[in-house]
Amino acid sequence: MADRKGNKRVTVDDSGSGAEAQGDGEDPLALRLEQLILGAERRYTPFQAARSAGVTMELATRFWRAMGFADVGQAKALTEADVLALRRLAGLVEAGLLSEAMAVQVARSTGQTTARLAEWQIDSFLEGLTEPPEPGMTRTEVTYPIVELLLPELEEFLVYVWRRQLAASAGRVVQGADDEEMVDRRLAVAFADLVGFTRLTRRMEEEELGELVEAFETTAADLVAARGGRLIKTLGDEVLYAADDAGTAAEIAMRLIETMANDETMPELRVGMAFGTVTTRMGDVFGTTVNLASRLTSIAPRDAVLVDTAFAEELIRTGDAPASEAAAAEAVAAAEKEGEEPPTYRFALQPMWQRPVRGLGVVEPWLLTRRNEAPPASASAPSS
Repeated sequence: MADRKGNKRVTVDDSGSGAEAQGDGEDPLALRLEQLILGAERRYTPFQAARSAGVTMELATRFWRAMGFADVGQAKALTEADVLALRRLAGLVEAGLLSEAMAVQVARSTGQTTARLAEWQIDSFLEGLTEPPEPGMTRTEVTYPIVELLLPELEEFLVYVWRRQLAASAGRVVQGADDEEMVDRRLAVAFADLVGFTRLTRRMEEEELGELVEAFETTAADLVAARGGRLIKTLGDEVLYAADDAGTAAEIAMRLIETMANDETMPELRVGMAFGTVTTRMGDVFGTTVNLASRLTSIAPRDAVLVDTAFAEELIRTGDAPASEAAAAEAVAAAEKEGEEPPTYRFALQPMWQRPVRGLGVVEPWLLTRRNEAPPASASAPSS
């Protein structure tokens, strides 16, 4: 039946069967897309969904908000899929596989991660695909069939990537030396920051600025992944990544500097890195080591990499850098005397002036370069 404004309505009985009535302010295409994507029609109020899933309204609300969804009052806005999701989470708690707090964390981490992915797909990917193919056609006329075709393929691809990432993450944890490393691990953490980004925002058009940020994030993500690091997050003009060892993090940093320096369209870059105990939570990293890497980035010269003492010591310990050029010469001489292959070092370390760093006291940064590479002109070091 239809109301006096001509909007189609579907009646809904008290049991929750049937489609949700279309409100006066809701776009018909939006409702059709929602039903297509969710694979089910609106049937339940939040109270009905909680009761059907066998959970309390309080717990259902906690799960719902943790996933990043707004309260819907008592509107019939939930589907069978929502009920099933609540039932699954509650079942994991009842079986003792997850605590209630952990189940909420699972909901929150999944919601936060997929929310960003969904926003990107709608804002960029689908927007580009749904350009009207013929004059006179509207975008809405082509959106539905495009989504209908893409949905199953994107869903399978998403599950595939998630399984791959889960396998890689599980492998890293299993290889930890002891149980403590499953939560608090020793990692190399690095921030890479575009120099002068604030000034660029005042000079560039929004579209140009967006393209620059996307190019930077894409370049950084590719380099980090290719060399065995993990991109933790992007912050527009800055990326945060981590690696299990200092040598990998250092190689990524140098390649980032070199790649950006060879691209005339990109600003200069600076990188700060630290090595030490890091707390990981919901895919992010926290702790003094992370804070120190951030502070080092803020004082790093243009096109240069600064590391903390622990990072420098780790590179020396693993043979990726000599303690000094004198130590390198001695090692080469000793190897030649014994008829052995002389050591080869990828990186060089140069101590910089000690300086106070807000919230962390006095630190001694080290300038990291490739071996036999001159330091940046903007860098200065104490005389030996």
